[in-house]
Amino acid sequence: MLTKEQVYEELKSIIDPEIGIDIVNLGMVYGVEVSEDGRQVHIDMTLTTMGCPLYSQIERGIQMQLGQLGAEEVEVKLVWSPPWSPEFMSEDARTALRYLF
Repeated sequence: MLTKEQVYEELKSIIDPEIGIDIVNLGMVYGVEVSEDGRQVHIDMTLTTMGCPLYSQIERGIQMQLGQLGAEEVEVKLVWSPPWSPEFMSEDARTALRYLF
């Protein structure tokens, strides 16, 4: 049975293709819900910029990764409130970005 903690851990393997850091540490994942049987997963997430052309790539990566863990239905809902801000990033992400740019 898939748990919320497992989903968050798996989402750390989904890398934002433009920035090169995972979507959890970037602060793009706003919420995760997992059904009681662990087969349905709902994720609220945002992007670092509106109109990011790589959203579908990120969404497919999430669905494939969680599907391999037994999720039968993975819904990724794109939300814009609150708007993403660099303040949402983890300290690890901030440190990594200092070295990248």
